[in-house]
Order: sequence, then structure tokens, then C-alpha cells
Amino acid sequence: MESNLDNQSLKYQSKKDLAKGGLLGFFIGLAIIVPGISGSAVAIIFHLYEKLLFAIGNILKKFKVCALFLLPILIGAVIGLVLGFLGVQQLLNFIPFAIVACFAGLMVGAYPAVTDQLKGEKPNTLRIILFILGLGLPIAFACISIFVSGGFPELDQLSWYHYLIFILLGFVVAITQLVPGLSATAVLMMVGCFSKLLDSVSLTYWKENPMVFLVYGCLAVGLLIGLVSVSKLLSGLLEKFHGNCFYCIAGLSLGSIVTMFFNSDMMEIYHNFDFSQTKTIVDLSLGIGLFILGLVGAYLLVRVERKKTDQNL
Repeated sequence: MESNLDNQSLKYQSKKDLAKGGLLGFFIGLAIIVPGISGSAVAIIFHLYEKLLFAIGNILKKFKVCALFLLPILIGAVIGLVLGFLGVQQLLNFIPFAIVACFAGLMVGAYPAVTDQLKGEKPNTLRIILFILGLGLPIAFACISIFVSGGFPELDQLSWYHYLIFILLGFVVAITQLVPGLSATAVLMMVGCFSKLLDSVSLTYWKENPMVFLVYGCLAVGLLIGLVSVSKLLSGLLEKFHGNCFYCIAGLSLGSIVTMFFNSDMMEIYHNFDFSQTKTIVDLSLGIGLFILGLVGAYLLVRVERKKTDQNL
């Protein structure tokens, strides 16, 4: 893998490719807010996944070229995160099903880009097992987040060992950002601290509880360690076991689509549905429409990418 990418520059060849990097980062940022979105699945759709792993894993070894590749992705991630907090999170309060359905439609429409990676890779017993395991893993995470109540304390009532746990959580979140199909949101919900972290992002909270910045710092440390170490591991696995890895990834990506409609947040939304209210009818109707639009739009994008790939062969 590394030798292949040494011969294949990480430099963006056009403004369009640069925009793809920014858009990938945007979805990575949104993935922190919207349950079920997988930024790494988007990277596969844009044919940037293996480059992303290589750039993160070799950031210290080849800083300049890797940093230039990652910069638009990082900028996009910051924009996605900010808009996720300011825009998407607010829309989730009013039309939650419609917003999730829109993103789910995008993921369904783009799924053929993942299965395209399996062309020429014949299925066997091991690969079928890896696909099933990949499919089941995000669903298992979602089940735990739904049926196992998190007992994490409030962020202003932490003991010293909780900060060590946040470093570990940051490491786990890094894994979810690099492995398609896994959701950082689901992991944080599972341990019961997602809503607590989300609610802590305000000037009022920061003034009253400045120690929360230590929590953010611990998460960041774990995240950085995880991104660098796990990306190198995944790069090596893809180099040696490309076909097997993508069968597992195909399962993970499909599982992530399922969990967009099956997670603790969505269960609460379903519980609050009231078909006698206009709000519920609008949310469902709009959701169905946005799901179809997202599906069609993403699939058309996949077809464009296929034609471009065929022309370059």
C-alpha cells in the first residue's frame, strides 16, 4: 500500500478533486452530530479512502505532502461540525425523521460505490463471514445504545479516572471515523455521554464549568493517537488483504445505513410520533421525499464517478 501511494501523488489534481476533499471533511464533521453517518464510507465513494488512511498514518513521516492533502478535509470537517451544531442539530429538533432520512437516502444511493470495490473479488466462506460480521457490528452497537442505559456522570462531577476514560473514548471515536459503518455518535450514546457533551457546548456552560475543556483535551489526545495508529494498521490490512477487507467494509457500510433508522435517538423519535399532529405527518412525508431525492442524487454521482474511472483506465 505505502509503495503504491509513494508512486501516486497525494496532491489534488484539480479544483474538483479539492472540492471532494472538502466535501469529505464536511461529512466527517456532520458524522459527529447526525447518528449513523459514516465519513469513511463517503471517502470510499470519492475514491479517497486509502489515500486518507495513508495521509493520516504518515503525517509525521511525510508531513508536508500529507498535511496538504488533509488540509481541505480538516477545513471541511470544521465547517461540517459547526453547521451540524448550528443548523442540522436545530433541524433535528423540528423535523428529525426527515433529516435522518435525507442522509440515509444519500448513503443508500452511494452504496454501489462500496460494492464496486468488490469487482473481481470472488466470494468465499471467509469473505461471507466477514461481510456478516461487518453488517452485525454497527447494529450491535446500536442495540447496546438503545437497550443498555449509560451511567456516565455529569461533566461537572467527574473523578480523576473519568479523564482517562475520555482519552480511551477519543481513541475509540478515532476508530469509528476510519472504519466505514461505525458511528461515533452511537459509541458516545452507548456510554451515556453524547448528550452531556453536546449540551456542554455553550458559552454559559464554559463559564460555569471551565474544567470541561480538560474533557475536550482528553478526547482530542485519544483521537489523535487513534487516528495515526489505527490508520497505519488499516493501511497495512488493505495492502495485504484488500478483497477480504472490502467484504467486511461492505457489511459495515450496509449496517451503518440500518442504524441510521435504528438507534437510541431514533427510537425516542418513533416513540413521540403522533399521527394526529400535522408536525408528524409533515416530518414523515418530507422524510420520504428527501430519502428518494438523496438516493437518486447520490446514485447519479456514483455513475459519474464510474464513467470518470472507466475513462482513466
